[in-house]
Amino acid sequence: MSQSYQELLEKNEKYLWNPFTQMKEYLHDNPIIIERGQGVKLIDVRGNEYYDGNASVWLNVFGHNRKELNEAIQQQLEQIAHSTLLGMANVPSILLAERLVQLAPQSLHKVFYSDSGAEAVEIGLKMAFLYWKHRGRPEKQTFLSMKNAYHGDTVGAVSVGGISMFHQAFDRLLFPTEKVSYPYPYRFPGTVEECRESCLDELKQVLEEKSEQIAGLIVEPMVQGASGIIVMPDGFLSEVERLCRRYDVLLLVDEVATGFGRTGKMFACEHEGIQPDIMMVGKKLTGGYLPVAATLTSDEIYDAFYGDHAEGKTFFHGHSYTGNQLGCSVALANLELYERENVIEHVQEVSKSLAAWLKEFEQLSHVGDVRQLGLIVGIELVRDKERKEPYDFEEAIGVRVCRRAKELGLLTRPLDAVITLIPPLITTKKELREMLMILYQAISEVTEG
Repeated sequence: MSQSYQELLEKNEKYLWNPFTQMKEYLHDNPIIIERGQGVKLIDVRGNEYYDGNASVWLNVFGHNRKELNEAIQQQLEQIAHSTLLGMANVPSILLAERLVQLAPQSLHKVFYSDSGAEAVEIGLKMAFLYWKHRGRPEKQTFLSMKNAYHGDTVGAVSVGGISMFHQAFDRLLFPTEKVSYPYPYRFPGTVEECRESCLDELKQVLEEKSEQIAGLIVEPMVQGASGIIVMPDGFLSEVERLCRRYDVLLLVDEVATGFGRTGKMFACEHEGIQPDIMMVGKKLTGGYLPVAATLTSDEIYDAFYGDHAEGKTFFHGHSYTGNQLGCSVALANLELYERENVIEHVQEVSKSLAAWLKEFEQLSHVGDVRQLGLIVGIELVRDKERKEPYDFEEAIGVRVCRRAKELGLLTRPLDAVITLIPPLITTKKELREMLMILYQAISEVTEG
């Protein structure tokens, strides 16, 4: 039975705790309650339509209610919805693993499933930790990660994260890690090249001093997402890989946000030809339909766990819905659509127009920096453009801009004072232009008074 907006809102307040949401503000801010979706738009219970400007948290590829993906789930449902992957297998999980290995960097040959990107990261960390133990190097048990990184919200993923707003409250739960700077050219007092070299020098120094204790380095390739859409300078990622090889440290790349075409390549690693030891993927794998994630590894990692029962090398990790048939089936259909509809080529093409249109935002007096790679956009707002003076957190400038964008028909989320635009990958140039016009108006009205 249908219920009114007010009835649903009251039940939201009584029963539901929304993630990454201050409920006091949310419940008094005319929150949206989505009823359905069509294409790149979401439709709420009152019939209002909104552009899905963050692809339902970076997930959506082909828009909502896509016929081929709906049918893939329905067809699998007529066979079986789920059976465990512990000690047995199922058809779609095997076929999807094969397809992922075909698409991934050549160094990766094995697929371990999970339900979310954070879990995929947790698995990758456990694999890297035990790899060295199984190889007779138990002293290599520390992880090296980047400042301001975000790898998810489970305890291990938070431990290698570095956003104090999200992570500081849990400090007593976390294991210690080493952290180095991720290049942030806009906030660096020098050139882009100097920023890159300074961060590489810092990384090299830590590796020289502590590589004997470091199991692996984990990094968001090409774009550091939740920290504000920070785009790496050219050549940084390839140097990170070179240093990992030189100092015998495993390279883990978190492609949960960047993978499956978001940056204009199937995986962000491809921008600089990186061959990781472990790669984590999740968002967009099922086209935004069902929770399936994966950790891909090299044969060398896999072989370290391969042995007789008595050796105790079994990887004791798994989830109830690991390799779920419905999720793997829709993922296979999703990846088939990638090929049939030339999604990567489409992203590359519309990204050119996006880059040209974004130059208009640089004219706004409170836009300090505009960052883009593929269909990832971050627009950093500042109080004073000349001095790059940031807004105070208490002013909630990003929240206010996104609230105005919502009123104008675009849904997206801020990263403090950075406004993001991360649309479904099949967004047309016309739709993208309309999203940008709304965003421009929202930023202009809120920041210019």
